[in-house]
Amino acid sequence: MGHMFPCFQLSKILAQNGHSITLISTSSIIDRLPKLSQTISPFINLIKLPLSPHIDTNNLPTNADSTSDIPSNKLYYLKLAYDSLQQSVLNILKTSNPDWVFYDFAASWLPKLAKDLNLNISCAYFSPCPAWTICFFDTPRQQLGDDVASIRKDPEDYYGPPKWVPFPTKIGLRSHEVRKLLEDIKVNETGASPVFDINRANSDCDMFVIRSSRDLEGEWLDFVGEFYNKPVIPVGLLPPIVDSSGEVDDNPDWIQIKEWLDTQKVSSVVYIAFGSEVKLSQENLNELALGIENSKLPFFWVLRDLKNGSVELPNGFEDRTKDQGLVWKNWAPQAKILGHDSVGGCLTHCGSGSMIENLYFGHVLVMLPFLLDQALYSRVMQEKKVGIEIVRNEEDGSFTRDSVAKALRFTMVDEEGSDYRKNAKEIGKKFSNMEINKQYVENFISSLHNHKS
Repeated sequence: MGHMFPCFQLSKILAQNGHSITLISTSSIIDRLPKLSQTISPFINLIKLPLSPHIDTNNLPTNADSTSDIPSNKLYYLKLAYDSLQQSVLNILKTSNPDWVFYDFAASWLPKLAKDLNLNISCAYFSPCPAWTICFFDTPRQQLGDDVASIRKDPEDYYGPPKWVPFPTKIGLRSHEVRKLLEDIKVNETGASPVFDINRANSDCDMFVIRSSRDLEGEWLDFVGEFYNKPVIPVGLLPPIVDSSGEVDDNPDWIQIKEWLDTQKVSSVVYIAFGSEVKLSQENLNELALGIENSKLPFFWVLRDLKNGSVELPNGFEDRTKDQGLVWKNWAPQAKILGHDSVGGCLTHCGSGSMIENLYFGHVLVMLPFLLDQALYSRVMQEKKVGIEIVRNEEDGSFTRDSVAKALRFTMVDEEGSDYRKNAKEIGKKFSNMEINKQYVENFISSLHNHKS
């Protein structure tokens, strides 16, 4: 869903500019998207495709359409089901004859489908993640030829930046993250790899469209274009749409949240959320909660995992912290909360969408990534000194309540962290500049027109 929401947002932007959009996905994913406004709904056709019915339901439960619905060891079966959509997508391409098709890593087969039709359909790889993710995780077989086999033959080769990146950077993975990466790319009992063909997805496109900006990663954007010899168009950060109408939001949840935030001092509250993909273990949740408590900082913690009963807060946590913070166990309006004056920092898993929202509001970051693309985002933000990562055990990725409390106090209140708070506010000014974001969108649409002509 972290990929679907930016895709949906881009669809709405194109529709607002008078372009006709067909958005294809599965039923349960389409149903999770926000409702379209009456002004743009005539321009967007939402098509729901069923996953293949022959997929073994013991391996892929009903309505398990996205990675947030399944454990990581079931990824292969989701890939198999997704690959089965090819004929349905082909039929849509034949009847709709689009000018452009946008796809992501999971549909690496799509450019070939489009080109085989001989309908002059252009294909754009849309990445909601920054260009550095493409550079790091795609071992470039076609570009490097026979040399590729020797580039990453040992686990240690993932610890630092890719050897083909020509500029200095500290981007890389920790040893426990590399172990997870190598486990993910192992073949399973069926003899097939669960990993989507990222290199094919990148190499077969006519254009890269990346949710990014030159302020965030200009050198990475340039490098992707040079390396793949393709146009790379940053579409801007697609920041949250902030309601400036002045109308009162009478949603009961927001009223309750706002009442609590209004009682806190300016820039004092830590907003804590870990998205839909990260499932905290009981041990991690315990250390995280006790670290938050020990920091003595005001907090607003969105913790929906408590609803399914898979984990629980340490005994007495909510009673002990009732005057310190609030644990919210339902969906929360993240952009509204982040935009409140009382919020000054975020404890985050470093998902791409969450990072953009955090930085848009200029909040300093405490980072605790669990997935590999999140880890890279954390490393880059630490390089830019807009946040710090919670110290973890290099071998197993564990962390302690002390490391959580120390990171929170450093970024939020310690004098040594003042530069990080200042840097975060400065980058927030750039990311929230709507004229700059508007210009990215205009350049993007112009690039589509010019490429087609």
